[in-house]
Amino acid sequence: MDERLLSADEFGGEIEVQRNLRPKTLNEYIGQERLKEKLEIFMTASKNRNESMDHTLLYGPPGLGKTTLAGVIATEMGTNLKVTSGPVLDKAGDLAAILTSLEEQDILFIDEIHRLNTSVEEILYPAMEDREIDIIIGKGPTARSIRIELPNFTLIGATTRAGLLSAPLRDRFGLVHRMDYYSTDDLLKIIIRGANILDVGIEPEGALEMALRSRGTPRIANRFLKRVRDYAEIRGDGIITLKIAKEALSLLGVDDYGLDELDREIILSIIDNYDGGPVGIETLALLLGEDRRTLEEIYEPYLVKVGFIKRTHRGRVVTPKAYKHFNKKEKTEENL
Repeated sequence: MDERLLSADEFGGEIEVQRNLRPKTLNEYIGQERLKEKLEIFMTASKNRNESMDHTLLYGPPGLGKTTLAGVIATEMGTNLKVTSGPVLDKAGDLAAILTSLEEQDILFIDEIHRLNTSVEEILYPAMEDREIDIIIGKGPTARSIRIELPNFTLIGATTRAGLLSAPLRDRFGLVHRMDYYSTDDLLKIIIRGANILDVGIEPEGALEMALRSRGTPRIANRFLKRVRDYAEIRGDGIITLKIAKEALSLLGVDDYGLDELDREIILSIIDNYDGGPVGIETLALLLGEDRRTLEEIYEPYLVKVGFIKRTHRGRVVTPKAYKHFNKKEKTEENL
């Protein structure tokens, strides 16, 4: 029997599949109801006045749909969307080139905006507030400054680390909203919608099993759907049942809480090597051979959310709930 989960031809179509799964309008966008209500009001008011929407900052854990929402806003406003990210904008000239290419009421989306360097960030201040930038031409005594007016545009910034944004930048956003983890019901809707788009048969119990293990994150839910679909085609009859979903997710190394191999390594490393903590994030990153940012932005938020880890001023500490989940005995003063 063919053991593969994904053929070469199927892999070539992954990007197109991902595009198809992204909602295009606010009505198609599932979840984040409070944010959707705000946006509907602000977008409608802006369109009625024929103005660009106010600058918007979206923050929260990765995979919650910040980039997708930027595309939805552009579609609803009937404008162009230009996408970039903080780490890519290395020099002030990089951002200036993008800003001067914008057209009236365009939307500029900057992902990981907290990673802008200072010189680039300072270009944004007058651009956001006064719709103009100053460009230095030449060097030394012959250098001169030219002021360029920009069209009305909307900046949508996205970040997983809102606390790292400077106060001057954060204060220039008219709408600041924290995106929350999704409920199981919303993830269930997202999975069923995705199954319809992919034209794959799915039973409610199978969809629910994936939703429960998706860590409150649509990106993970859609990834599970695609991989379980592959498993269903190869090991089943193409229908995602509860049995197929459980088998596929087990093969992927995902447990009932949605924890994967690295999640388990984080917890068990703290228990086995540091008696449950506290342990600093730098030490943990070195122990696991992972980037600190990966641990802080991708893994820790969910482990804190489900109550497996606590952040303290001394470091990360494993909770009794995690000990119970991993069938580990807590070390106390009595049994040390």
